[in-house]
Amino acid sequence: MKTIQGNMIGSGLRFAIIASRFNELITSKLIEGAKDALTRHDVRHQDIDVFWAPGAWEQPVVAKEIAMSGKYDAIITLGAVIRGDTTHHEYVAGEAAKGLAHVGLEHRIPVAFGIITCDNLEQALARSGSKAGNKGADAALAALETANLLREVRNDRGADA
Repeated sequence: MKTIQGNMIGSGLRFAIIASRFNELITSKLIEGAKDALTRHDVRHQDIDVFWAPGAWEQPVVAKEIAMSGKYDAIITLGAVIRGDTTHHEYVAGEAAKGLAHVGLEHRIPVAFGIITCDNLEQALARSGSKAGNKGADAALAALETANLLREVRNDRGADA
């Protein structure tokens, strides 16, 4: 039995981070967590590009253009959708998740979902670098591992051909 898995070495990989300007207080902390996680795993600063989208809703179309460029090994999406007095947050978060998943599948590129969904600002702060860790770092590590896993799958498939 063969086991194939991605490693956590980022040298030679390029990453696009799409950040939501909406709730920028939270998003900026998620970005710092993602950048820190990537550089700790040998990704060079010049191999990380940050793209600012107005909000989570706009991220899928930005991700699609980035994926179509062929310049990146993975895309990391970051932002915060915080519950308000209406159900608006459900539509935004759900459609963003669906759109980003579609981009990854259609373009065969990892699209890590680091858009946190929270009931309030306190939860968002906790998940962006305090008590609950930094979900931006978690998304970056998922993107790194998946990019390396896909590289292994593609190399293995090529060896079997």
